[in-house]
Amino acid sequence: MSLKVYNSLSRQKEIFTPIHAPYVGMYVCGPTVSGESHLGHARPFITFDVIYRYLMYVGYKVRYVRNITDAGHFEEEGREAEDKISKKAVLEKLEPMELVQKYTNLYHWAMSRFNNLPPSIEPTATGHIVEQIEMIKKIIADGYAYEANGSVYFDVERYNTDFSKLGKPYGMLSGRNLEDQLDTTRELDNQEEKRDKNDFALWKSAPPEHIMRWNSPWGEGFPGWHIECSAMSSKYLGEEFDIHGGGMDLQFPHHECEIAQSTVCNHKTPARYWLHNNMITIQGKKMGKSYNNVIKLTELFSGDSPILEQAYSPMTIRFFILQSHYRGTLDFSNEALQASEKALKRLWEAYEWYSKQKFIEGSIASDSVLNEKVEKLVAEFDEFMNDDFSTAKVLANMFELSSVINSIKDKHISETAISGASALLLQKQLKAYLEDVFGLIGERSSDNGQLDGVLQLLISIRKDAKSKKDFMTSDKIRNELTALGVQLKDEKDGGTSYSFN
Repeated sequence: MSLKVYNSLSRQKEIFTPIHAPYVGMYVCGPTVSGESHLGHARPFITFDVIYRYLMYVGYKVRYVRNITDAGHFEEEGREAEDKISKKAVLEKLEPMELVQKYTNLYHWAMSRFNNLPPSIEPTATGHIVEQIEMIKKIIADGYAYEANGSVYFDVERYNTDFSKLGKPYGMLSGRNLEDQLDTTRELDNQEEKRDKNDFALWKSAPPEHIMRWNSPWGEGFPGWHIECSAMSSKYLGEEFDIHGGGMDLQFPHHECEIAQSTVCNHKTPARYWLHNNMITIQGKKMGKSYNNVIKLTELFSGDSPILEQAYSPMTIRFFILQSHYRGTLDFSNEALQASEKALKRLWEAYEWYSKQKFIEGSIASDSVLNEKVEKLVAEFDEFMNDDFSTAKVLANMFELSSVINSIKDKHISETAISGASALLLQKQLKAYLEDVFGLIGERSSDNGQLDGVLQLLISIRKDAKSKKDFMTSDKIRNELTALGVQLKDEKDGGTSYSFN
């Protein structure tokens, strides 16, 4: 079955056909490191980590580029124009790059806790000033940008007039037209420099008090937010690449501006498929400072927030996000996260137990109906993921399968009810999806195996005591571990396994 993805550009699902299969180029807008990442940031980075993992799972060779915005990020549409990095550096009394390093480190730490794979390339805006200046020079030379008082602005109306004829109008991604945009544009500083309110900055002249500045043909200044991503994506993925991803809130203006800039420079829409995840809301409200409902990732992990009833582990949050389709709204609540915590525990315990069982490949199923059901549920893992990465549907199947597993464990169903081949396939696919594709790990796996090492040592001491007929010591180890919630089970082959109550 072919992989289908929902392309925001065409507003429909399309069969995914890479430009240079089996190679895939994917660019995802990364964080602005002017502060700590919060719950809303977790969704795109977990979403595109799973997409990255799944593309590799089905055999593609993926170059995943995710940038770090460590300069500029001033916005002129809907919010006060400001350089977030410089402003925060002044507030925290840090050198700008010291602040950037602080929050980049925190971001990487959080991504590691979520078990996100690192991208293939993680370029920074400050490391690509030359490429951005060269791109701006080309846009000016082609007549689609102009200089005003040391700043450079993109001429949206000129672009729209010329490229609408080619089927590439400004607003093609978000579905907005210029009249709609004018109605929502606020009066902001330096608007008088622009020929039109819709024009956006490619380069900003740096006032005397501005800390981060670079030389350019137009004087000292710093780059606009949108040009950064255009320059970095084209440098590492080429003029046209396969996937551009990010949150739905980036469709306008950020991705819309990227398309316009790159189309002028390269005469191509930069990405073939545009994938956008939806937002996380809190009790129906968008997460934002104005609502006083932003939860930082450090607060989520520690529980240190008045919004939280308890701390939540990174895997609980990851599982919570994967329980809904990435394009659907996801509403946060303590009740929802606590339900996810319990559900993940049940699913993982069933998986861990089943992964340790031994099966004979040639054995025949004693219950053909159940066997057929299990095979169908497993086969649908790929089917659902090939339908625009429907993680929620895969997890629903896993819960059905975990009920079968628990019935076998509790001996309500015979272990021979399903065939050896089906049982082995179920083991294989549960591991492939839970660990390799969904990136989940057991809550006790993050201790680098220390707990498992201690338990294995106690099991070894108990086994040695039993061999010496020191039953007092062996019983004491078993009983005290049971009191701590650790159940030992002596296997027929002489080994001993453990589980947690």
